[in-house]
Amino acid sequence: MRIAIGGIATESCTFSPLPTRLEDFRLTRAGEPGFSTLYPFLPKFAGVDFQGTLTAKALPGGPVTARAYETIKAECLDSMQRLLPLEGLYLDMHGAMNVSGMDDAEGDYCAAIRELVGSDCLIAASYDLHGNVSERVMTHLDIITGYRTAPHVDAIETRERAVALLLRCLRESLRPQQALVKIPVGLPGEMTSTEWEPGRSIYRQISDEIDGDRVMDATIQVGYVWADEPRMSACAIAIGRDQAAIAASAARLARLYWRHRSDFRFGVEALSVDDSIRMAMRAADHPVLISDSGDNPTAGAAGDNTNFLERALTLKPPDMIYASIADAESVQGCIDAGLSAEVSLNIGGKLDSLNSRPLPVAGHVEFIKPDESNPQVVLNASGIRVILTSKRAAFHRRQQFHDLGLAPEEHRIIAVKIGYLEPELKAMARNAFLALSPGAVDQDIASLPFQRIQRPCYPFDRDMDWTPVVQLF
Repeated sequence: MRIAIGGIATESCTFSPLPTRLEDFRLTRAGEPGFSTLYPFLPKFAGVDFQGTLTAKALPGGPVTARAYETIKAECLDSMQRLLPLEGLYLDMHGAMNVSGMDDAEGDYCAAIRELVGSDCLIAASYDLHGNVSERVMTHLDIITGYRTAPHVDAIETRERAVALLLRCLRESLRPQQALVKIPVGLPGEMTSTEWEPGRSIYRQISDEIDGDRVMDATIQVGYVWADEPRMSACAIAIGRDQAAIAASAARLARLYWRHRSDFRFGVEALSVDDSIRMAMRAADHPVLISDSGDNPTAGAAGDNTNFLERALTLKPPDMIYASIADAESVQGCIDAGLSAEVSLNIGGKLDSLNSRPLPVAGHVEFIKPDESNPQVVLNASGIRVILTSKRAAFHRRQQFHDLGLAPEEHRIIAVKIGYLEPELKAMARNAFLALSPGAVDQDIASLPFQRIQRPCYPFDRDMDWTPVVQLF
């Protein structure tokens, strides 16, 4: 049994002016070390000839350039062409990619692959729960399953589940039926985490819908709200042998999500930038973690917005780590000046000039990490240790701070460009606040200039009525 593996995965904020280019993607091909890291479970499936094609993954950002998308798609199709005929195909996706000049990029990608491999080949895909699912995607996929945790601690588990479902269907000569219910709700991931209510209870109920036969799998997609395109919404999906059962399951899950639409909340206290800093300064237990949420690079922002840092420099917290600002020019300026040098720089505001501006900052170079792929420095500006990176970076792990000579637990305040806290950050926090900072992924989504989403949609239209409509594929 020959199964091909490929995919393209990124999350595209249409409110960010920073394009995602080909060089921003991490390209993994068969035989490369990263392939086994992505799919460590493959040896469990004996007697299957897994063949890698191309898996492309990029840090969330602005829309993908047409050139980058077409280049990746062409290589993926070419490598699949050489493997034909295929019994099955697994696509490792995200689901919220936007390509400049194109709606529903995943729909285009899946349609091209279906045309290549033919109607007999079964195609399975795994999605991030922040993926936006379209009818076109459902038409070309036979199996789709999504993450059930946010933060996403079940990525490997979800990939394995997609592959297991694919192999089961192949061995049983089964093409499952699929049910989709679009839910007209668009909410940020910071409110819909599965670590607190109501997200926790909603996602726990997914397993109750699955009997392994009539309903083989079920999924709730929160969707990705910072994509101004028609497919943006939450949805519920069920797949299985029994059409009536999957339709009922998808409708139940959709109604459950809809019923709780106004119950979703931030998991920590959400405050203005100034109030979050002041509260952190007054807190008795440290460290305090503050999320600079409006410029979160893992939600698609550019990561060089200076609004939070400007307020911090004004309010003067005595001991803060700020992670981070992407600014290759300022990093090089610090490296050229040397360790312990006093420098004056215009930091940030270069990648996302729509939401920020360069900020004059003076300080001394406290640490230099001459990494070939992404040089980084620590600039001490009046007690605020500003981490500057040459390329956009997400600071989620303790080791990233230690690599820069910083022991985060020993500092009073740690401000990170992030939304909800990833596990390692949450573990070190004695207190946490979410700063409602401005930026491309502003949490005040109703204030953003949406023009192309399907209306009515909650929370843009708070008084709307809705009845589930089941679509079968």
